[in-house]
Amino acid sequence: MHHMARILVLFYSRNGATLELARQVCRGIESVSGATAVLRTVPPVVTAAEGPAQPVPASGPAYVTPEELAAADGLVLGSPTRFGNMAAPLKHFLDGTGALWASGALAGKPAAVFTATQTMHGGQETTLVSMMLPLLHHGMILVGLPYTEGALHQTRSGGAPYGATHVSGVATAGLSAEEKELAQALGRRVAQISLKLKAFPAGPNG
Repeated sequence: MHHMARILVLFYSRNGATLELARQVCRGIESVSGATAVLRTVPPVVTAAEGPAQPVPASGPAYVTPEELAAADGLVLGSPTRFGNMAAPLKHFLDGTGALWASGALAGKPAAVFTATQTMHGGQETTLVSMMLPLLHHGMILVGLPYTEGALHQTRSGGAPYGATHVSGVATAGLSAEEKELAQALGRRVAQISLKLKAFPAGPNG
């Protein structure tokens, strides 16, 4: 019996660094047989003075729908760091997922997080934790990056046990080799765990 796992990679990116991480996460997911990555973003938060947000992004991945989130077998969530917290557009989207919470649509599914920031020690770890909190409330199973991933010992820029990270101030040449490797590892882990959970679904009592 074959089980396909659809992993939603949901991110917000202003300058492209978080998008780069998201693409590497997708590569990791797609490297797992039976898993497919779905890359989506969220609309920017606009003030009343700016007028309504455009219904479709000008370029790049489409905006996510609550239905896509509910249908996903796993989730990898990415945001830039904003003063040690996730960016407002991602928080705004998550704040609107009350119906999914009420129905338990995400409970028991694996999830992981990633972030990008300009500076070392610029609040990456607290941002990752801030993204985990609503996922815990949804009953998701949080997946980190254990130190069995060799690149975690070697990285001189991004990478944390709480999730994949990129420090854009360290090198202007984009993601380091270790940052790419760890982002792929995170996607791979969520995909593998999702497939295992689908193969042995929990009964009504968990």
